[in-house]
Amino acid sequence: MNFLLAEAAEALGLTPPQAGGEVTGCSIDSRTLRPGDLFVAIRGSRDDGHDYVDSAFAAGAAGAIVDSRWKEAHPGAGLLLGVEAPARALQQLANWARRRWGGSVVAITGSNGKTTTKDTLSTLLGTRRRVSKTRGNLNNELGLPLSILRTGGDAEIAVLEMGMNHAGEIRQLASIAEPNVGLVTGVTAAHLEFFSSPDDIALAKRELIESLPPAGTAVLNADDGRVRRFAGVHRGRSITFGIDQPADFKAAAVELRGSGGAAFTLLPSEVAGAAPVRFRSPLLGRHNVLNILASLAAASLFGVDPASLTAVVSRLRPARMRGEVVEIGGVTFLDDCYNANPYAVSEMLAVLRQSPGHRKIAVLGEMRELGETSGRLHRQTGREAAAASLALLIGVGGDARYIVEEAAERGLPPDAAVFFDDPADVAVFLSPLLRAGDVVLFKGSRGVGLERALDAVRKKLEAGFGPPS
Repeated sequence: MNFLLAEAAEALGLTPPQAGGEVTGCSIDSRTLRPGDLFVAIRGSRDDGHDYVDSAFAAGAAGAIVDSRWKEAHPGAGLLLGVEAPARALQQLANWARRRWGGSVVAITGSNGKTTTKDTLSTLLGTRRRVSKTRGNLNNELGLPLSILRTGGDAEIAVLEMGMNHAGEIRQLASIAEPNVGLVTGVTAAHLEFFSSPDDIALAKRELIESLPPAGTAVLNADDGRVRRFAGVHRGRSITFGIDQPADFKAAAVELRGSGGAAFTLLPSEVAGAAPVRFRSPLLGRHNVLNILASLAAASLFGVDPASLTAVVSRLRPARMRGEVVEIGGVTFLDDCYNANPYAVSEMLAVLRQSPGHRKIAVLGEMRELGETSGRLHRQTGREAAAASLALLIGVGGDARYIVEEAAERGLPPDAAVFFDDPADVAVFLSPLLRAGDVVLFKGSRGVGLERALDAVRKKLEAGFGPPS
């Protein structure tokens, strides 16, 4: 959204500069700054944005928000707005812009599925309304304000992700975005490095629902008992989605087709419509059926009839490294490298089992941020892997060794359960073993870099190394 530099100054309680024109965006990275952006100099653990103010102006910045002491020491640096804390000023400016814009905000949080649900909901709403959404995964104390400030002025609805790794963070983000709708996808064992239990994670996620106004609506996963109970803390309306439990948006006759996606029937309800609707989607797994249900529920709040969306749902596509299906030389790859926790790995192992193919192979990277429970949870995943009828299990990095050890102890043959510290070793080992008809799952926490191993395997196959036969 566009505004004048003078208006930004006033929003921050500063005297407007005598010069300065229109601001057309906001950036904290001089490398990606576009002409007309307002640059915000953030001091991080490794870099200080003040070192790049000159670069920002050279790239066409309309102005810069800087530390007031830095401004005093650099009087000729350009159009500067000096503040006590630039990061806080970014948040303050975003809240001012959100109120000035005045549209509806849908905020999405949960341990899994935030990005897929955000993308799906934006697509569904986009059939009837003008929509802006979080770009990439800009969902934290810096990313969310940037997403708000990049909302198009003509947008009617903004769909925003809210991530967190400590208590109070969601509440802070909600105070900036002031959502009208809060959607919680679910709560699982993720970020346990920062929380003592899933119950504590649930309390942190619940902050979104606690922050809704009485006129706001909570959209809740009925299959997740913790999330279902969030309705009790909201003064306004709640609607639910689910597969196993009674829900306003309930799926029946669910068909999980592995790499071929899924199908389900949306049952009639007071909110979902008077007749059942059959949906088919290329998105993988039961978890994505829930993500689609959540999106249908939220879209209905803005007058989008679920029955009008069957063709749109059939054309949905996953975000990069979030359940992408790629076939090379007869080998099917399930690319889910973006991130991992025990629930997400379990869901993708189920997709692998359900996929048609000759041999099933799982390459599982370490699941990070699990704290003291890491060893136990990796072994739990190992037990699931042992029961998944795998021809080969490869663990990669850190505590993924426990996945391999447990799977071997549970009956997977020793030569079918291997571990590598370095993802680069995976391609060398795996590529010559692959044959046409194999289905290979790659999944791990992003820090493991499993996508590099997958890219190397694919390049070797494309180059004819160890051709499938």
